[in-house]
Amino acid sequence: MAEKEILIIGGGPGGYVAAIRAAQLGGKITLVEKNELGGTCLNWGCIPTKALLRGVELLEALEGSKDFGIQVGEISVDFSRLMARKDRAVKTLVSGVVGLMKANGIAVVKGQAKFISPQEIEVLEEQGGKVAYRARKIILATGSISADLPVSGAKGPGVIDSNGALQLTQIPESMVIIGAGPIGLEFGTIFAALGSKVTILEMMDQILPSEDPEVASALEKSLRRFKIQTLTNCRVKEISEGSKGKRKVVATTGEDEKVFEAQYILMAVGRKANREGLGLAAAGVQCNPNGIAVNEKMETNVPGIYAIGDVTGQWLLAHFAMAQGLVAAENALGHEARLDRRVVPRCVYTLPEVASVGMTEKEAQAAGYELKTGRFPFAGNGKATILGERNGFVKMVAEAKYGEILGVHIFGPHATDLIGEAVLSMHLEGTAADLARAIHPHPTLAETLMEAALDVDGMAVHIPPRKKG
Repeated sequence: MAEKEILIIGGGPGGYVAAIRAAQLGGKITLVEKNELGGTCLNWGCIPTKALLRGVELLEALEGSKDFGIQVGEISVDFSRLMARKDRAVKTLVSGVVGLMKANGIAVVKGQAKFISPQEIEVLEEQGGKVAYRARKIILATGSISADLPVSGAKGPGVIDSNGALQLTQIPESMVIIGAGPIGLEFGTIFAALGSKVTILEMMDQILPSEDPEVASALEKSLRRFKIQTLTNCRVKEISEGSKGKRKVVATTGEDEKVFEAQYILMAVGRKANREGLGLAAAGVQCNPNGIAVNEKMETNVPGIYAIGDVTGQWLLAHFAMAQGLVAAENALGHEARLDRRVVPRCVYTLPEVASVGMTEKEAQAAGYELKTGRFPFAGNGKATILGERNGFVKMVAEAKYGEILGVHIFGPHATDLIGEAVLSMHLEGTAADLARAIHPHPTLAETLMEAALDVDGMAVHIPPRKKG
């Protein structure tokens, strides 16, 4: 049985980042991955979807170029080339991760791992052989898998998940998407912009159920320019064969029953922790309903075993998995690191984008805070006007007495890039006044954050003053 210092199971964003940090701290690392390095994010999630969205952004820019005095001929989409470019982007970044493993002296083993005791792992290798390892410390980073919808026909022909959507060879004529979270909305944006007739069904009372209602409402209105139909409070009852080779979805909205037909049904009802085949019982690792239970140091209930990323069932976000990976690796090598879950950015890559961090106004009120809020529209921003992207706003939620920023919510161009400033401000426990007094370059989209911070106290410069009384 091979002896290892630190063994990591899973080579996604959490696992490979943990491996690199542990190697930087002098550890000897073995990483076990059954598929490609990079995990779901790099191979089937964050990267390929954003590569497709980049194509859609260019398509939008070309279609709007006449407003800038630029005339173009007939615009067409070569879907096979768009998908091929997506694949090249993925391959390039996977190769980069492979290179990082080699550069950091990390041994990568290809295979499926499972516990045979709290310190022993058995790996079923790609070629079919089995190898056992004993490790002083083990980090679990097995990620997540698509969640199922327990309705009749959910696994039938024409019903796909996000992986299936990334393998399509032609632009669908029509698509019904079940779930209006980030995954459903991103794919809805992509395919609707490419010409598909898209309908999105959501069982909750708003799209993006966990986000600020103002943001969700603004995004829902914006999606209409792509002719996307969204229905909330909509429960799917069954999926079956429709007319002319299509699939049929039967759903209820209140007391009414509605029927939708489409070429494809995309399941986007979320993801769940991937604990399958890990043999957690053999190690005595405890789980909760969402995933493997961990503390702020990423420790499980078993000494020497850590868990990070989606398998913990917390924020199912690549950047959160990376942050957890750093914490677990440092603690595995004798350091004292803890995770601050208070400031985790959330991003939705629609057109325009949505990004947020911290509490919504409703959540802050429920937590008992006295609040002040500030808002600033992109329509009042010079750079947004230059870009021709004036739709959207920044909303800042602050504690009333001291002005500490409790949450920032952005709907608009490059929202996912802008949210970083809010994350840093909140991480440093900054106030709205702190952010407002920082000199921002002009003309930039970042000025919208400064103006929203100023508006917390009714002092925004580039919008009319608030009405008194």
